[in-house]
Amino acid sequence: MDLVKFVEEQSIEKRQFPTFKAGDTVSVHYKIREGNKERVQLYQGVVIQRNSTGNSETFTVRKVSNGIGVERIFPINSPNIDKIEVNSIGKVRRSKLYYLRALTGKAARIKSKRV
Repeated sequence: MDLVKFVEEQSIEKRQFPTFKAGDTVSVHYKIREGNKERVQLYQGVVIQRNSTGNSETFTVRKVSNGIGVERIFPINSPNIDKIEVNSIGKVRRSKLYYLRALTGKAARIKSKRV
């Protein structure tokens, strides 16, 4: 079983992204294929969670679009992620921010750390 995991880890290329955690506001540059054309779309929002470790790691980004909360799950090792930019570092006390789903407006803001 360990040998299978080892080979799996070696086969997937690891790219370097900036360190980010739950509460941070990030911009994910995601490649989208439409027919034979490819373009990069920006998805900006708050990281709600980082899930798992290794090559199966994912992170969830939440944003409010036209008054509706939209969440998207990205695999960290996806070849479709062009780059990730950390816009602001949030000051939160937990690693999963599911409570943000129930909050709206000013209550849903996250304090930012001074750098």
